Amino acid sequence: MPGPSAPHQDVDHVASALVASLPALHRGLERQVAHGFPHPRLPDGQLALLFLVEEREGITVRETAEALLMKPNNVSALVSQLTDQGLLERRQDAADKRIAHLHPTATARERLAEARTLKEAHLARVLHTLTEGELDALGAALGALASLNQHLHSPAG
Repeated sequence: MPGPSAPHQDVDHVASALVASLPALHRGLERQVAHGFPHPRLPDGQLALLFLVEEREGITVRETAEALLMKPNNVSALVSQLTDQGLLERRQDAADKRIAHLHPTATARERLAEARTLKEAHLARVLHTLTEGELDALGAALGALASLNQHLHSPAG
């Protein structure tokens, strides 16, 4: 959060620039992965669910719905689709059989790692085209971007 001395127009400008550039960066990376990825592309909802389950292995459907801002029945449908594709496992809770914990399969882990590697390789190639000053500025902004991400995903965000 900017301090009281931060001009309001600067915050508005930064917010506007981030809103414009972050989705464009994401689409550019996704387009590159689509060209180099040898597996069928998953819909965005399924992909978001898989990345979340990989990050928070053992998460429940309810927790997943909350994290992805989706309805639990929609998450259940995605879970069923991914389970049918062999990319996700449901494991019953030992204490409460009504609760299922979600785990990526080995195939899902391999594909997510493959997609991540493609994204990182493409981004590294593009980063090599930047000036030293541009690269330094991006490097200096990484901590602030991580903090922004954390605030956006916090309950108060």
